[in-house]
Amino acid sequence: MTQCPVSHGSASLPVPLSGPRFQTDPVQLYRDMRRDHGAVAPVVLDGDVPAWLILGYRELHQVTSDPVLFSRDSELWNQWDRIPDDWPLLPMIGRKQPSILYTVGERHSRRAAMISEALEGVDPFALKRYAEEFADALIDRFCSTGRTEIIAEYATLLPARVLAKIYGFSNETGEALVGSINDMIDGRERALAGQIHLATSMVELLAAKHAEPGDDVVTRMIANTDGFSDEEIAQDLMVMMAAGHQPTADWMGNSLRLMLTDDRFAASLSGGRHSIGEAMNEVLWEDTPTQNVAGRWAARETRLGGRHIQAGDLLLLGIAAANGDPQVRTDGSALTGGNNAFLSFGHGEHRCPFPAQETAEVIARTGIEVLLDRLPDIDLAVPEAQLTRRPSPWLRGLTDLPVRFTPTPALGGQQ
Repeated sequence: MTQCPVSHGSASLPVPLSGPRFQTDPVQLYRDMRRDHGAVAPVVLDGDVPAWLILGYRELHQVTSDPVLFSRDSELWNQWDRIPDDWPLLPMIGRKQPSILYTVGERHSRRAAMISEALEGVDPFALKRYAEEFADALIDRFCSTGRTEIIAEYATLLPARVLAKIYGFSNETGEALVGSINDMIDGRERALAGQIHLATSMVELLAAKHAEPGDDVVTRMIANTDGFSDEEIAQDLMVMMAAGHQPTADWMGNSLRLMLTDDRFAASLSGGRHSIGEAMNEVLWEDTPTQNVAGRWAARETRLGGRHIQAGDLLLLGIAAANGDPQVRTDGSALTGGNNAFLSFGHGEHRCPFPAQETAEVIARTGIEVLLDRLPDIDLAVPEAQLTRRPSPWLRGLTDLPVRFTPTPALGGQQ
């Protein structure tokens, strides 16, 4: 670390952004990091690559509000000469990727507008109908058994299938993309292979829509008159699919876990729907699927949260930590109600576009509603303490959610 541009100081040892605590108790981990390091903590990524993790709500708000000083341009990173070609986090921290994630300024604004307009063209009634049809089809696979594993058999399949439908993929291709997306996001040994498969699928879809346009998101993106290349659109579609699928699947899974383990939501499980939205909102505060995001790069030397930030340093957005910052959550209450000041969808010009947020909410909420309608006496099949999380520091979701229920007949229809 002595030769790294990020100078953390001898009394402030960096924290590895990996390990079991992200899986078992990230809330306490972030509290400990805030106690030891303040609002901005030194961390190391795979391969002892240094970075900063922003833990403070106000500091994160400051960074995401100043795209000039804290840029999304990854070319600024002062660590590129240490990054090997097979680094597993390259899908999460890309170099020279022509996607909206790393575009800045006016061109970023125009790309964001293109994506928003393409998503706004989706009929909201059709979106909900697709979500209901795919949800019913998935539930039909296990409803007569009396037991299932909700994450693998339902939550991680539904968002990708719905998104694939509105983007213009076939139903079969949408389901097949799930594994590749999960591999890419988890940032482990299969990350690069997952990224390649997803990229190939997007290029093939673009070619198909050039040949035969349809009423779908991809066709509307192709028809945009701002002159974006097929490579740029394919990259943006990868971002949209990855950002739209796994966080939405985890939003569903984390919300269902809360509803199955917290007595406050018992009414919803017995047929009511009034508290599904409350549970989903609380999850975005307390158990957000998007824990940490990479990131921003300092365009020049500056200070943040009492830390000396060098030009080119990488700053990771600690969304989960910021949501729990005691400076803004002084009462410590878990009853968040309709408070939407969480940072789970980001903030600033690179926040998740509002139509994409709406799409994710429709898919997640519909998925939960249909499941509870079809299986009203659903209950955990194991003690809550046995539930485990994926080890990823980036996205927080369950590895499994075993449930039991009274067997019911399949509805039939679309499979």
